[in-house]
Amino acid sequence: MKREILLTYSKESLVDLVLAQQAQIDRLLAEVTRLSARVRELEAKLNVPPKTPDNSSLPPSKGQKPDLPKERKKRRHSHAGVARALAENPDRIIDARLTACPHCAHAFGAADQPEVHAYDHIDLPPIKPIITRINRYHGDCPCCGLHVGAPHPEGFPPGSPFGAELRALIIHLHITQAISFERLVIMMDEVFGVTISEGAIANILARAEAPLVAAAEPIADAVRASPVIGSDETSARVGGSNWWQWVLLGSTAICHVIADTRAASVVADFLNGARPEVWVADRYAGQNRHGTVRQICLAHLLRDAKYAIEDGDDGFAPGFRWLLLRAVAIGKRRDELKDTTLANHHRDLEKRLDRLLSGPMPERPAARRLFRAMRRDRADLFRFVTRRDVPYTNNACERALRPSVIFRKVTGGFRAEWGAKVYAAAASIIATGRLHGRSALAAIKAALAGEPVMQSA
Repeated sequence: MKREILLTYSKESLVDLVLAQQAQIDRLLAEVTRLSARVRELEAKLNVPPKTPDNSSLPPSKGQKPDLPKERKKRRHSHAGVARALAENPDRIIDARLTACPHCAHAFGAADQPEVHAYDHIDLPPIKPIITRINRYHGDCPCCGLHVGAPHPEGFPPGSPFGAELRALIIHLHITQAISFERLVIMMDEVFGVTISEGAIANILARAEAPLVAAAEPIADAVRASPVIGSDETSARVGGSNWWQWVLLGSTAICHVIADTRAASVVADFLNGARPEVWVADRYAGQNRHGTVRQICLAHLLRDAKYAIEDGDDGFAPGFRWLLLRAVAIGKRRDELKDTTLANHHRDLEKRLDRLLSGPMPERPAARRLFRAMRRDRADLFRFVTRRDVPYTNNACERALRPSVIFRKVTGGFRAEWGAKVYAAAASIIATGRLHGRSALAAIKAALAGEPVMQSA
């Protein structure tokens, strides 16, 4: 503003102008301060290593696989080939014998052919459905005059035209192989010659809810009764919303639960008052305080220690990672070691941990967080050393959840809550059946027939 214009202002006007400009300057200074703090925050993040599946709990799908080096392939040394083993009980045997020499036409007899080269030819028969027509006759009783009909044959009830074998196969293909309804319709038509609609498939799954849930109940009871329970969770999609799928694993059974929350209340509701001796899980708060004591997954801690090392810590994190690797090596050899040897190893690990945690607080943020957490949870690190039935990771839980992650990515989740309930029950039945030597299809058939999935001891 020019001087000539300011000289025309009154004293009060000049004061108001100065105050307004001062207020604007204060707002600009506050904004500059905020932006400066944000710049410092972003600059600090530039020095933080990125989270990867190798140094954090990110799933492998979030990582980027490096290109393999393009090296010249080395020439392989020849070795004796390995042939497929012959079937013990072939369905039929064809004897191919010579009647005459192909060179000179000399007649051949059975005694002239002592050597046999046997091989199997494996193929599938033509796949076609077996359709059974049931004619139920009705008539009027000559005695009482009532209109009566013949009962349906056993195993051929009226209603749905699809039999037990076909229903079990459809459930198996959808749950285990993650085949969507649309692709399942095409597959049933082109491979098995069965015409079926997506609505019929949905009805088959809906009718299977009651027997599958009933078969999953004793599985849940077996998990609750287990002295050692491992647990993990992953996301799920139900009705367009984010839900959570939990897996709870015992020594003889595996149970899946899909709920609309990741809170610890899901586990508390499942346990229904039961309290295992040892709870094996990662450090997520919802997995804490469900057992008498806890065993922390060492695989998760190894990734946390690696991240702290990449963040620049050269004191606590390297030593802690080495100690965890030593503990894992002992855990892998537990079956070969005596109880007294394991007790000595446990005391040694605890002494080494004491020395690490008695050192100075790390300066780097990642190492500082890990240091504080280990001071708090140090008692939950090495319980597995002297207790052979406790694993040192919850890798079994992660493996149990992997098919569900694939199912979610292929199908996109569940449209309704009942679909999630059916899937959780079927996943429990399939996983537990495999623990007892049953295939997925055999476990589903047993559950639909009302037979126990778990083999009695």
